[in-house]
Amino acid sequence: MHIHKLEKYWLVFGIILLAVFLTVLGVSAFAAGNQPASDADLVDPAKVHQTAPFDNPGLHKIGDNEYELVMVAQAFTFTPGNVEIPKGAKVTFLVTSPDVVHGFQLVGTPVNMMVVPGHINSLTYTFKETGEFLILCNEYCGTGHHMMATKIKVVE
Repeated sequence: MHIHKLEKYWLVFGIILLAVFLTVLGVSAFAAGNQPASDADLVDPAKVHQTAPFDNPGLHKIGDNEYELVMVAQAFTFTPGNVEIPKGAKVTFLVTSPDVVHGFQLVGTPVNMMVVPGHINSLTYTFKETGEFLILCNEYCGTGHHMMATKIKVVE
């Protein structure tokens, strides 16, 4: 089988790029410890309201200007409802659902998660500006989906 000289060059070039890509990916994942966002933590969907930390949803201070916001997304509502957070606070969102798939999008920020029943989804965000932030469900979850929203108010 005859392969043209230019095809050989491109083939070698492609193999070298693939090797570089896999090396960078391997070093990033294993040596630097970078991992994709994960919802590997599980909770029994039937026992969400009896299982910590979802048995006590709300904003909890865990450090100096660092908070954990535990929320349950279910049947067209977020629990707790409206939340007030101090400006500059670093907030880790812990969200789960006991019923169906919901969305969790904090409009105007990069906070956007799919909330799958039985999975604990987490994401951390620092609120640098004051104002009101709307939380929306962006996954169709039923006939009352359009009403599923709440607000976070960031204050001085």
